[in-house]
Amino acid sequence: MLRFILFILFIIALDIYAYQAFRFLIKGRWGTVFYFLITLFVIGGLFYQFSTGGRRNMSALTQFFIVSFVILIVCKLFIIATMFGEDVYRFFKAIYNKFITKPEGSIIPSRRKFVSQLALGLAAIPFASILYGVFKGRYNFKVLKYELSYDDLPDAFDGYQITQISDIHSGSFDNSEKVNYAIDLINEQASDVILFTGDMVNNLASEMEPWKDSFARLEAKDGKFSVLGNHDYGDYVNWSSNEEKVANLDKLKQIQQEMDFNLLLNEHRFIEKNGQRISLIGVENWGAGGFKKAGDLNKAIAGLADTDFKILMSHDPSHWEFEVKDHPEHFHLTLSGHTHGMQFGIEIPGWFKWSPVKWRYQYWAGIYEDAKQYINVNRGFGYLAFPGRVGIWPEITVITLRKNTANV
Repeated sequence: MLRFILFILFIIALDIYAYQAFRFLIKGRWGTVFYFLITLFVIGGLFYQFSTGGRRNMSALTQFFIVSFVILIVCKLFIIATMFGEDVYRFFKAIYNKFITKPEGSIIPSRRKFVSQLALGLAAIPFASILYGVFKGRYNFKVLKYELSYDDLPDAFDGYQITQISDIHSGSFDNSEKVNYAIDLINEQASDVILFTGDMVNNLASEMEPWKDSFARLEAKDGKFSVLGNHDYGDYVNWSSNEEKVANLDKLKQIQQEMDFNLLLNEHRFIEKNGQRISLIGVENWGAGGFKKAGDLNKAIAGLADTDFKILMSHDPSHWEFEVKDHPEHFHLTLSGHTHGMQFGIEIPGWFKWSPVKWRYQYWAGIYEDAKQYINVNRGFGYLAFPGRVGIWPEITVITLRKNTANV
């Protein structure tokens, strides 16, 4: 309750400060009332949708209020940043005028109008970006390709190609044409194996039913493997009984089987080629910061040799940060997802990558390395809550394994 009150106070303070930029546009008392009513409508509508189950069902109306809220907050933060910068300047200018020289008369008020116009102009950038992210960005699938070299990769697997997808969140989909386009795009990569790293649904196994035939079309010579993500367990639903919750998870496992996904639950499999092998390890969800910790790494690798080449599938990258990379065993490659790159950020491939999610996760998108152990954090195939992507696009990862011959 306290958090909610603090949140409302923050929104009120945000709105009052941002209002300064609109004053030269708003005429009369009713214009001011209308300005604040818009905020009240958006916040009230969003709260009503979530309190009546909209967060679970993600109806079109719920998505409308989510998008409106994001636009409201992000655009006004841009306005406030511009206004605050000018206010800081005005503060020091006032001190300078008071103690060193004479006031400059009407210069500051005229500048305030200019800065207000500038703030509104800058706010148009995130406004247009968010709309693009909603109508185009959420299905703007990108194929990202990497090559990783290892000294101890078995010779038979030099050139072995992996396609990773993650965070399908099928309960959010609303465009079968776009989803099937992405399925075809995955198949076009002609990878040796397809690995899915969790969050097939938002909450309910039934969300995957309409998309089962589409994802069953995925093909790879060595098969399709998967693990569970935090959303797959149904932990964010108020079930009438524990039996109902268990039945939901069992149904999701059955659906994965029907789509020919080999679900790994704290276990491993071998992929063999020309008398050599690599190990594929899959753990249940393990996440820091209050997320489910069902993953049992030691159980999953029981029976593996130290010399086995190990590829680990673990949904949450915090698992790699806190348990995997410092484990006595050497995990050559870990594949994760979970963060979605927050579905919002700025990215210029090979040059610049930023998202607010970096304040929560140290490893949040792309390839990272530590002591010759690699992790790829997939940006996600689908989307959750906010029905769009701004700057951080849905991802299909293709990783080619190479034998490092430089030291041979």
